[in-house]
Amino acid sequence: MYFYKKLSRISFLSKSYAFKFLFVAFIGIHIPLIGLLFFVLYGNFSISPNAILIFALLMTLSASGVTLAILKQLIKPIEVASRALRNYKKERKMPKLPVIYYDEAGFLMRNIQETILEHEKFIVEKQDLVYLLSHDLKNFAGQPQLLARLILDANPTNEIKELAELIYQSSNQQFMYIENFLKLLKEQDAVLKTSPDSKTILFKPLIAAVETQVKQLLDIKKIKLIVSIDIQETTLLIEEELLIRVLVNLIDNAIKFSYSKSEVNLKVYSENAKLIISIADRGIGFNQNQIGELFKKFTKMSKLGTSNEGSTGIGLYLCRNIIEKNHGQLTATSEGQNKGATFTIIF
Repeated sequence: MYFYKKLSRISFLSKSYAFKFLFVAFIGIHIPLIGLLFFVLYGNFSISPNAILIFALLMTLSASGVTLAILKQLIKPIEVASRALRNYKKERKMPKLPVIYYDEAGFLMRNIQETILEHEKFIVEKQDLVYLLSHDLKNFAGQPQLLARLILDANPTNEIKELAELIYQSSNQQFMYIENFLKLLKEQDAVLKTSPDSKTILFKPLIAAVETQVKQLLDIKKIKLIVSIDIQETTLLIEEELLIRVLVNLIDNAIKFSYSKSEVNLKVYSENAKLIISIADRGIGFNQNQIGELFKKFTKMSKLGTSNEGSTGIGLYLCRNIIEKNHGQLTATSEGQNKGATFTIIF
């Protein structure tokens, strides 16, 4: 940006990006000619034609090299603008582009800067509005649920009790939907907040944190979590908190679709220079032709667990989004219905 800034201070070049290139090219073309004229006019008259030819060749090559180097530097504003867009798209990193220049490149940088700021402001305002509306909707959904509970606690007749239970279940489903909608928004925010820096992940404390969060679910269905850790630590691009969130979600999913008193296996190991984390259960499984539907948002495959646990159809979608945004893969395999399922994370 050095030469671009210097040339932008020249009044007749300040408002035209093309004139900057033409000016540098014009000077570069005429430097050899000017040098040769001075060499002939003020040099030694006994200089041979060969010496003049060699001098002209050296001047031409030197001027061409300097001109090309300066022209390459003049492309910097385009490179800076392109990098800013790429960083915002991949990492949601806010740019700091200069907005004080008035040629075509300056307008490009200013427009990118202002557009990204406006886009970010719109996202924040939209999220605030959605959170506010969702919060109010939760209150509305909770009121009939509370009233239905009061009716049930009052020992009503069987007919009224049946109606109250229907109201309670319906409002509970609405409440769950709103909760999961909020979860989707928050998780998508987390997906966007990825970092390009590598982090050291210690698996023993990480898995311990995961076990703590899923312990209650395991105890309720009397399912045993069997952990195998072959790698104690590694360096990854993903945040530890996000990896914990994914593993908890996958194990929660495995528990939900496993039968009581069964097992869920969690393995961390290395294979062919890749880190692999697998979660395998012995639950209801799925057919291979359903894999394409499995990771879709609000998938049609969402169904009740083995103990009638609710399912939103967004958990696996979010997990895959988080893993892929952090340069990994999440896959699923199953041998068929009631033959269990295995979800595998590969970095």
